[in-house]
Amino acid sequence: MRVIAELPHPEFKISILNMNQKFIIRIEKGTYEQLYKISEMDLTDGVNSVFELLDEEFLKTVNERFKSMLTDFKGAYSRYNF
Repeated sequence: MRVIAELPHPEFKISILNMNQKFIIRIEKGTYEQLYKISEMDLTDGVNSVFELLDEEFLKTVNERFKSMLTDFKGAYSRYNF
C-alpha cells in the first residue's frame, strides 16, 4: 500500500492510497479514521476522479460520522468504567 496523494483540509487528514488495483481513501480526525475503497476500473480519470468524489457534501457527512463515532465510543467507554 502506498500513498499517492494527500489533500489539504482544515479538519481532516485525507490520504489517497493505492493497493491491488484499488484506491483507498483514508480520512483521519484525531484517533478515528474512515476508509473507503473503490476499484480503479470504476473510475474514468484515475486519481483525479477520486478528488471529484470528495466534494463538500460528502465531507460534511464524513464529519457527522466522526461525531457519531465519538459518541458511540464515549458511551461504550462509560459503560466499561461504570
